Amino acid sequence: MKNYFQFDQLGTTYRQEIIGGITTFLAMAYILAVNPAILSQSGMDQGAVFVATAVSSAIGCFIMGLFAKYPLALAPGLGLNAFFTFEVVLGHGFPWEYALAAVFISSLFFFILTLTGLREKLINAIPMELKLAVGAGIGLFIAFIGFKLSGIVVDDPDNLLSIGNLTDPQVLLAIFGIFAIVILMVLNVKGAVFIGMVLTAIVGMIFGLIQTPDGILSTPPSVEPTFGKLFSAFSDPEFYTIPMLTSILTFLFVDFFDNAGTLMAVANQAGFVKDNKLPRAGRALISDSIASIIGSIFGTSTVTSYIESSSGVAAGARTGFASLVTGILFLLALFFSPVLNIVTSAVTAPALIVVGVLMVGSLGEIEWKKFEIAVPSFLTMVMMPFTGSIATGIAVGFLFYPLTMVLKGRAKEVHWIMYIFAIIFLLFLATTTH
Repeated sequence: MKNYFQFDQLGTTYRQEIIGGITTFLAMAYILAVNPAILSQSGMDQGAVFVATAVSSAIGCFIMGLFAKYPLALAPGLGLNAFFTFEVVLGHGFPWEYALAAVFISSLFFFILTLTGLREKLINAIPMELKLAVGAGIGLFIAFIGFKLSGIVVDDPDNLLSIGNLTDPQVLLAIFGIFAIVILMVLNVKGAVFIGMVLTAIVGMIFGLIQTPDGILSTPPSVEPTFGKLFSAFSDPEFYTIPMLTSILTFLFVDFFDNAGTLMAVANQAGFVKDNKLPRAGRALISDSIASIIGSIFGTSTVTSYIESSSGVAAGARTGFASLVTGILFLLALFFSPVLNIVTSAVTAPALIVVGVLMVGSLGEIEWKKFEIAVPSFLTMVMMPFTGSIATGIAVGFLFYPLTMVLKGRAKEVHWIMYIFAIIFLLFLATTTH
């Protein structure tokens, strides 16, 4: 095992790798509660989604660890699960089986594109400013969902939105959760989001705002309510529509950005990048796409690489053995399903808000003083929370980018693929306008 993972060459030990794997798990364990909570709002069985989340995360970690040999953990991505529920299902009115089918197709495309090398061409065709704006926009989108779920922000007939009832015990509990996570993160506590959620749940149970679970351990829930249900969509003619095509492309694009950014960030931190090149990058991307295909079959949204892996690297992880440790912990988590009952909106909302804060950090890298760049970047970002649609934000931004660049006399700098994207998204907007 030590020879396979090259412990001596990378200067690591079993102890370092185990600690790194555990640290990564604690940093991202919140997804075991948040993902079922979000996807269950689409009508999916919460227990089945919990199993799908744990299993797909474990499989992703195992493949990444053994095949790509990187200390990079995977799980269903925040933002992608929100897009799945609040836009594809609740927004467009598609059954959740359709949404799972869209995840399956986009993941299969991802796999094929990675094998053929076309993936790099597509990513390189999209300007960096739009990639950064997409990440920031998703951050605003999921933070807005967090504020709404918590009741901190509510609908207002006169002003669209307003502050909620801050004396409501459930709202106060969510506010406590935000403060708890923020304090822990400022103090650089490892696993701050997960620990903050646990503290919020404990406080909620103490004050009678959350029902105490009957137990801690149990056999895993059945995955039957979601397993393989996506395949029913392929025999339904209503599945083959422009909005569904756009949903597939959105899953694909966001997964592209998540993986490329996360992979390079964690690899840089670990010292794997040499001459701006990452060894075994193709294997890492293949690992991600396979995990996502399997996850969609089990019943969860797109599986992607997690930036929280950087916490494990900071704790000493340098090889894929750490990912194996994280994967094992995800499997062990299957036996703690009763704890899901304490994960209310007041517990999950703070995690969404804080993760949203982290995702908008990319805004500083956009050239805001260049108006032809600022306009599409701004529209990409703000149209996501304003319309409640990640796809709409991407569509508007991808439409305006070629337009502003052409008007500025920079048409030659726009890749021809971006013009094709603009046509596709124009059709999307034309067919989805209310």
